[in-house]
Amino acid sequence: MLETRRLGLDGLIEIRPPRFGDQRGFFSEVWRADRMAETGIDTRFVQDNHSFSSARGVLRGLHLQLPPAAQDKLVRVTRGSIFDVAVDVRKDSPTFGQWAGLVLSAAEWNQLFVPRGFAHGFVTLEENCEVLYKASAFYTPHLERAVRFDDPAIGIEWPIDKAEVIVSDKDRAAPLLSHLEAEL
Repeated sequence: MLETRRLGLDGLIEIRPPRFGDQRGFFSEVWRADRMAETGIDTRFVQDNHSFSSARGVLRGLHLQLPPAAQDKLVRVTRGSIFDVAVDVRKDSPTFGQWAGLVLSAAEWNQLFVPRGFAHGFVTLEENCEVLYKASAFYTPHLERAVRFDDPAIGIEWPIDKAEVIVSDKDRAAPLLSHLEAEL
């Protein structure tokens, strides 16, 4: 049976698909449209992405795409563990600028559904992490935006010391949410 848990921000859902195992290993349906629709997730995914991070403390994000290329995402970890974060950037939302985060791991076999209108990012909690995520719209570079991972107005409580974070120059230079608001 598919287990779900709402994370307090409208549309953000943790999913735990069942695994069926024996001495050979396991089998799991990680995406099944009809069962997901029963939980309120009724989206069509068009792209799968795979991220590998060799070190602990690699931080990717916070990323989003503007309409008409805004993306729903379904994020899962196939090796290692991450702290996954979504920030509500829907201008008319009562939870605008608020965030939710949770640990996703291969061991726990949990996933996070991030609806369009959220900025998304994660930090690796161990070496050699692999993250797979589905997206409901194609990557569209001219509609891509980012929000600073350490924006003090958002106040994300990353479980890695800021001095240990490994972040790209592009993500480190991302604007604060207040500087991006006009585009949302």
